[in-house]
Amino acid sequence: MSSTTSTRTRILQVAAQLVGDSPDGDISTRAVCEAAQVGAPALYRHFGDKEGLLSAVVDHGFEQYLATKREREASADPVEDLRRGWDSHVEFAVRNPNLYRLMNSPAMRTPPAAALESHRILTRDLERAAAQGRIRVAPELAAQMVMSATVGVALMLVARPATFDDPGLSRRVRDAIHASILTPDSDPDPDPGTGAREEAEVPSAAARLSALLRQAQGSGLSTAEAALMKEWLDRVANTGPEG
Repeated sequence: MSSTTSTRTRILQVAAQLVGDSPDGDISTRAVCEAAQVGAPALYRHFGDKEGLLSAVVDHGFEQYLATKREREASADPVEDLRRGWDSHVEFAVRNPNLYRLMNSPAMRTPPAAALESHRILTRDLERAAAQGRIRVAPELAAQMVMSATVGVALMLVARPATFDDPGLSRRVRDAIHASILTPDSDPDPDPGTGAREEAEVPSAAARLSALLRQAQGSGLSTAEAALMKEWLDRVANTGPEG
């Protein structure tokens, strides 16, 4: 390991430790420099400023979390993968409250790379579900709905544990959100008497065709035609039965 790499790694590890130990998750660059035994110029040379350092801390901490997702073999059931993905996300937040709050802080002007990759992994699972005809809306919209709800639940659990103290809260919200985007056959306890199956057929079919079109090689459509077709299909998928 080169001296430059060693210095950067030491600063990063010290900063991550200080974030985890801090009562409110905040740290000062001065404290980091003192703990890492480096001068301020070295910190700014490697990370630019405090925000750059904190963004690197988030990516460093989330690297372990994302490593398990990258190595995970996709099962034959993308819906079950979605449930496990939600649960692992919330579990990570609860185990690393300061890091998680930092990752989702409005003060972070640039989204950490880890957050963007996590969103891509979620979208990939939803695209697999769409290709099987198992979601009601386009994967991109479904990913925004799921991620918004997951982050919201996780932040409440780590920021206000005394108020949000129901151990089953995350599961309840997860199942409610999944029920809103999944077709009846994918729901844990579908109710065949509601008529939801018939209402979901057209949006689900549109979402499935859109996903298959993205996966297809040599569909016979030009790039512009494929983009237009995807736009139409996603619009139908996202309209839903009430539209």
